[in-house]
Amino acid sequence: MQNRQHNCNHGPDSFWMHDPKILFEKLNLKEGDVFADIGCGVGRYSLAAANYVGKSGRVYAIDQLEDCINTLSLEAKACGLVQIEPIVSDITASIPIESESCDLCFICTVLHSLNLKQFADTIFCETRRILKPQGRLFIVECKKKEVPFGPSMAARMSPDELSEIVCAFNFSNLGLSDLGHNYMVEYGKI
Repeated sequence: MQNRQHNCNHGPDSFWMHDPKILFEKLNLKEGDVFADIGCGVGRYSLAAANYVGKSGRVYAIDQLEDCINTLSLEAKACGLVQIEPIVSDITASIPIESESCDLCFICTVLHSLNLKQFADTIFCETRRILKPQGRLFIVECKKKEVPFGPSMAARMSPDELSEIVCAFNFSNLGLSDLGHNYMVEYGKI
C-alpha cells in the first residue's frame, strides 16, 4: 500500500509487476468460490477474480480508502460484475465478513506497509476466522532486494520472515512461487 494517497485511477496497485495469468493459475480459483481481496487498493485483482468465480461466486474487495472502493464499485457495476462486494474497512481491525465463508484470502503487496508487530494478531486471526476449514491464504510481497521502485529494504520481508509471522497463527506453508519482482506464499489452516 505504498503511496496510499494516490488518486485511485493510478493508486495502490501491483498488478503490473507480474503476469496475472501466472498468479491466477496458482490461485486456482473455481466457479462458485468466495475470494477475499484484503487491502484491494484499486481492485484490479478483484475484477480479475470475479471472472474466475463467476456469478455463482463472490469477491469481497476490502480497502480502507473509500475513493478506491467507490471507483471499484462503479467499474464493477459498469462491467456487470454483481459478484463483487466492495467494502470500506481497515484491515487492521475486524473484517466485516462472516466466519468460515471464504475459500481464498488474498493479501497482495500490503503487509510491507504495516507495522506487523502491532497488527499481525488482528490481520491473521481475522483472516483465519473468515476462511473455510480448507481455505487458503495467499500473500504476495516484494522480494527483499534493492530495486528502484517499491518499499524500502527495511520494509521488505523474505518469504522465511513472512512465514515465521504467519505460521504463528496456525497456518502451514504450502508453497512458494516466484513472480519476478515479487513472491507469493500459499498457506493453509492447520
